[in-house]
Amino acid sequence: MPNQIVIDYLPLAVLLGIAIFFALLLPILSVTLGPKRPNIRKQAPYESGMTAIGEAQRRFPVKFYRIAVLFILFDVDIILLVPWVMSFRYLGYFGLVMMLLFMFMFILGDIWVWKKGVLEWE
Repeated sequence: MPNQIVIDYLPLAVLLGIAIFFALLLPILSVTLGPKRPNIRKQAPYESGMTAIGEAQRRFPVKFYRIAVLFILFDVDIILLVPWVMSFRYLGYFGLVMMLLFMFMFILGDIWVWKKGVLEWE
């Protein structure tokens, strides 16, 4: 039986080995084979052909991150709805009740976010 387990997981081990090999090889090749003649023009930040004004590292307001997290939550909600819809007939009433509970909790979270003013954009 242990031999069967090794045979079953062999493709996964090969794939992991290839991934580790390329993850180590490509940065090493980039450093060794890449161009080595830096100058002021090559190292200057480039954006739309305009001369940079101020620092490139400026802080973003927290509202951008909040909107990004909400976007991810909406995506996760949709991703969880698709398999449920595809297997709705097999889940029966239990699946319906669980999805209604999930949607109720999700809508409560949306209402909370709306009341907190996270969706307000100035």
